[in-house]
Amino acid sequence: MRTAFIGLGVMGFPMAGHLQAAGHEVTVYNRTAEKAARWVEKHGGKSEPTIAGASKGAQLVALCVGNDDDVRAVVAEILPALEAGAIIVDHTTTSAKVAREMAVLCAAKGVGFLDAPVSGGQAGAENGQLTIMVGGDEGSDAAAEPLLNVYVKAMRRMGPSGAGELTNACNTIAISGIVQ
Repeated sequence: MRTAFIGLGVMGFPMAGHLQAAGHEVTVYNRTAEKAARWVEKHGGKSEPTIAGASKGAQLVALCVGNDDDVRAVVAEILPALEAGAIIVDHTTTSAKVAREMAVLCAAKGVGFLDAPVSGGQAGAENGQLTIMVGGDEGSDAAAEPLLNVYVKAMRRMGPSGAGELTNACNTIAISGIVQ
């Protein structure tokens, strides 16, 4: 499947690598071109110098970027490059509000949007053992699940757009309480 991955930080780098290793045609983008070049050297696939270039023609675009504003900016660049029926999977830990905003924008173009924050840390990403809490429509979730299963040990749809982010926030609070 033609896939793009935007954001090659400590989580995104290995997650995108698992997609490539599973036989998907992966194109990556990272703000730091050298990191994208290192990813291609290690995993194969290809990189593009722009978000739109990496996303063009992709059936699924995963992103793992910094915050709400980053997600808004990245989705604004991805959407024009996608055709109806494509899916954006946002692995960034953001607010439920931005997840709902992005879902509305994507739906207007016929593109699915899943807020799908991950839990498991860098080791989980490297070992393909992440947990994903998904918010979004059932159809997009069902279509994306086989692809995302290459880097997860558990994935569950929690409800409509924003539900993945809300579940992740609850998970973070619970873990923080245990640590304290």
